[in-house]
Amino acid sequence: MRPSQFDYITDASVIAMMLTAIDVGGTGWVDQLAMRVDSDDGSEDYGWLGNVPGLHEFIGGRRVEELKEYSFKIDNKDFESSIRVQRKDMRRDKMGMIERRVAQFGERVLGHPAKLLSTLILNGESQICYDGQYFFDTDHKDRDEAAQSNDISKAIAAPATPNAADMTDGIMAAIQAMYGFTDDQGEPTNQSAMQFLVMVPVTMMRAALEAVTALLASGGGTNLLPALKGKLDITVQVNPRLSSWSTKFAVFRTDGQVKPFVLQQEYDAEPWALGPDSEHCTKTGECMYGVDWGGNVGYGDWRGAVLVTFTQA
Repeated sequence: MRPSQFDYITDASVIAMMLTAIDVGGTGWVDQLAMRVDSDDGSEDYGWLGNVPGLHEFIGGRRVEELKEYSFKIDNKDFESSIRVQRKDMRRDKMGMIERRVAQFGERVLGHPAKLLSTLILNGESQICYDGQYFFDTDHKDRDEAAQSNDISKAIAAPATPNAADMTDGIMAAIQAMYGFTDDQGEPTNQSAMQFLVMVPVTMMRAALEAVTALLASGGGTNLLPALKGKLDITVQVNPRLSSWSTKFAVFRTDGQVKPFVLQQEYDAEPWALGPDSEHCTKTGECMYGVDWGGNVGYGDWRGAVLVTFTQA
């Protein structure tokens, strides 16, 4: 229950409100796309090993091969959010707005990894991942074979305003590309994939949801994607942070052991408060509240992600 308008909000209640919001909130698509790693240093070096070779007939002795080695580093960063509240205003807060804003710190902490990952996704065509190529690129190459592309295009009549049929074609093209990816041993990497997340900007929300959920297509026939339920599980995630994408969306595999991204956390959210009884508030007449979080994100396995760009037919 909120204290009366004549009571100050105690530091303990402030921190409790923050932790409650953090504890009960969900992480949504973040855990579907990112491998969580605990960190105890300023940065973490990751050794990315190649894949075990496939079986071959045992003739003429064993063919012992060394695993290919890759490496990348993720530097931790410190993040914070804080507010200043006048001590006198805390007694006048009849609507409990200060409490609501304080509790919002929990929401900010929960949403921060999604913000960081969204930036990675947006920059995927210009930022390098573990193999030395851009995360979304047309020439990923782990061995002496043809390049593999997880940056594909689809020609349609109106690239900025795709309809459900366009989205269906684009989603299927991405999943088909994903099924064709091979590892550094030439073995398929997504042959058992069944669960996929389609991430779209707000402008593609209706077309994507219709493509994935509508049982009937616009011409009255059966819509392909819902008909595949049980064989392929495809969900839509609308991401408002992708507002700069007018003709792009991405498809991610969500049931693989290795994820497209890494979420590295150095320390959990740490709320703090300098409330009405603090020396700072007594001297200055202002209270301060905030929360700190340490960690960062990085690119994981590109084979679990495909970027689709609609082009003019």
